[in-house]
Amino acid sequence: MKRILAIDTSSAWCSVALSLGEVEPAFRHQPVAAGASQLLLPWIEEILHVSNLAMTDLDAIAIGIGPGAFTGVRLGVAAAQGFAIAANLPVIPVVSLDAIAMQLIATPRFQEVQPSHFVVAIDARMDEVYWAKYQYASSDNEPQRLGEIHLSSPEAIDLEGAQYLAGSAIHAYGNRLFAHHHLPVERLDADIGVSALGILSCAVSSISKGEHISVQELQPLYVRNKVALTTQERDLMFNQNSQ
Repeated sequence: MKRILAIDTSSAWCSVALSLGEVEPAFRHQPVAAGASQLLLPWIEEILHVSNLAMTDLDAIAIGIGPGAFTGVRLGVAAAQGFAIAANLPVIPVVSLDAIAMQLIATPRFQEVQPSHFVVAIDARMDEVYWAKYQYASSDNEPQRLGEIHLSSPEAIDLEGAQYLAGSAIHAYGNRLFAHHHLPVERLDADIGVSALGILSCAVSSISKGEHISVQELQPLYVRNKVALTTQERDLMFNQNSQ
């Protein structure tokens, strides 16, 4: 089993995991809002110390590259870059929705339903949703993403053919997601979110296939190219919402 440090700060949680062979991974996961920068480095130092490992003992660093909170994504990627350069380690970039999908397939509710096609959708703020479609067969160890990560309004999410929906967008937008296709409540998981354990699961699969990159190739995945609105755009949005 490879020794992989997994990091994710792309959501409102700070999350760190370390694979330790055949035993359960070391894991820290806590909601922090904007405080991930204060916890990330101490957590990593603590996990390595308790595990009697140095950064140079690791085989790779896995990092959640987004999409998600822009500040959090930048923080996690910058930390992974610093550690990888200092210890001369390869990195494994993991898309946040892929990490959620990997965790989702192991949940009892998902396994009971056994959907072959599902959608992961997370709140992108600004009245939009990041989402992607996946297919899964029980004979496989991991889900397969169908196409790219999408950014759209809640009403524009494509649930055609989906037998299951998971992610924070369910709490954030509710029935607006089901404008064109309805799913019963037993086929919804609104509580699952990205964590370092999902990042780690994806990374273990990737490294077994030789899929890793050099730190110089590491890039965040924002999907939304424009972060800030101009004053004119904000005024226009305010006027539209006031009508």
